[in-house]
Amino acid sequence: MDNKNVWEFGTRQVVYGAIGAALYGAFSLLTNLVPLPAAGNITFRPAVAVLIFFGVAYGPWVGLLAGFIGNTLGDMLAGWGFYWNWSVGNGLMGMIPGLVMASINDFRARGDIIKAVLWGFGGIAVGMLFASLTEMFVGGIDINTALVGYFTPAFIGNAVVTAVLLPILMIAFAAVAARRGR
Repeated sequence: MDNKNVWEFGTRQVVYGAIGAALYGAFSLLTNLVPLPAAGNITFRPAVAVLIFFGVAYGPWVGLLAGFIGNTLGDMLAGWGFYWNWSVGNGLMGMIPGLVMASINDFRARGDIIKAVLWGFGGIAVGMLFASLTEMFVGGIDINTALVGYFTPAFIGNAVVTAVLLPILMIAFAAVAARRGR
């Protein structure tokens, strides 16, 4: 968080992206077997809050890497294979909240937490809309199934866990950073 250059891409972003991907993939694997009722192939993923946190804390490239690689890792470990459109959608879900990184000054401030959650909602909307709509071409589903059966439950589930868990992650991160003198 020291450098507020949102588009910087270097070793630091790759390392944080890899850490975020490993956490997102591992935590996703734990819940990949919990499908949402009447929601196609959509699962409940509290790990989305970790993904969005990495974007908000370290920028859009970190969020993109964590989402794309983490989703791919979680799906592969679950035995589902590689679905490029869902990995891109998860990458967008991490990237878009990363755009707010430069305007977040205090992870404990109510206004900054609300800003992060709202940008998280935006990332969820764009990422899950991309994945759901491209499923029409990849999986042969119709627009109703894409929007009602895939996008809506994915958006609602991810938004709820983001609203609940992202503030907790931000406050905990600020507390640890304060103890370390940052």
